[in-house]
Amino acid sequence: MPGYGLRITSIVLGWGALALAGSLPGCVEAVPQDAIEAVENIDRDLMQLRAAEFSPNDYAQFAHQWMALKSRVQADEDLVRWPWEPNDLEIALRRLQEEGAHTVTRLTKERETLRHSAESKIAQVEGRSRMMTLQVSGIDSRLVLGQKPVETDLLMKQAHAFYEQGQYDRSLDAADRAAQNLAMQAVLLSHELGRYANRDQIIGWQQMAKDTITWSRIHRTSAIVVSKADRVLTLYRNGQKIASYPVRLGFNGIREKRYQGDGATPEGRYRVSSKRGQGQTQFYRALVLDYPNEEDRRRYRLERKTGQIPASRAIGGQIEIHGVENELMAQTLGCVMLDNPQMILLFDRVEKGTPVTIVGALHEQNSIAQTLEMLGVQRKET
Repeated sequence: MPGYGLRITSIVLGWGALALAGSLPGCVEAVPQDAIEAVENIDRDLMQLRAAEFSPNDYAQFAHQWMALKSRVQADEDLVRWPWEPNDLEIALRRLQEEGAHTVTRLTKERETLRHSAESKIAQVEGRSRMMTLQVSGIDSRLVLGQKPVETDLLMKQAHAFYEQGQYDRSLDAADRAAQNLAMQAVLLSHELGRYANRDQIIGWQQMAKDTITWSRIHRTSAIVVSKADRVLTLYRNGQKIASYPVRLGFNGIREKRYQGDGATPEGRYRVSSKRGQGQTQFYRALVLDYPNEEDRRRYRLERKTGQIPASRAIGGQIEIHGVENELMAQTLGCVMLDNPQMILLFDRVEKGTPVTIVGALHEQNSIAQTLEMLGVQRKET
């Protein structure tokens, strides 16, 4: 058998030549099928591992060599050879298989590392998201965050979906973006509620409450102090605390009221401008406050002028301390709400003209400041 083999084709030599090849017991195929299948398996593994994306140079080199060898395989598929004859094609296939196997092993390890990273990140972000949700719900500040929690939830659903599909890089990317969204939520909470952790602001609120209590003592009459962070209304008489009642605020109550319809509960010094009994109010009973006061109007004009409040928004009014009309009115729109039994007691103990001071917080370790601290928001100093 001359050269590197004997090419046998049914067209040129016919069946007699095939019989001759078969009669040569030492002849073997020039292209071993197991070598071809091994490289084909490596190619499939590389595709599943997305080698073209994660190791483009290695995969491009592999693919280029494999295409060239495929052409030689097709050209030599009907060639037989003596076992002792050198076979460059088989050597090239075995070498490509070995190189590809090294790439598969490396990418498999990298993929497993990426899977662990995605799994860990998902768990970390979900834990922080649960804490954020729990803490934010505890201080009724969901509206402060707007659509951010919804965006986080959608990103985490994407992270889970990509993880289940084995696309760990995309899963990790979605989880990272969810983490960034949570960080933005913390910044937003700091911007909107940081005053609850501001020592100078709290000292100012404490002084407002102290002045109101002193006024009650000097004038030998009633006074009310409401702490929004504590959700507590305290009634004073002659400068002495005589009762405290739990309260609910507006649906956006922990914010400082700026305009009509924002759901925020105002902060400042007010007075009871009128008392409304049953039949005079949509609620059980109500103490109407003289909101907006001059300070509220000054701030409103300034924010309108600077564009912080839309021109279509009025300053609003009709802020009350009131009871519950029915269970459907379980949350007020910006007022201070008491349960009806407590409202009866308060209603009977105050008169028109009673001072009412509403503050954000009276202690540095208030619930909102503690929540901000738990969420990693730094205490603000001035």
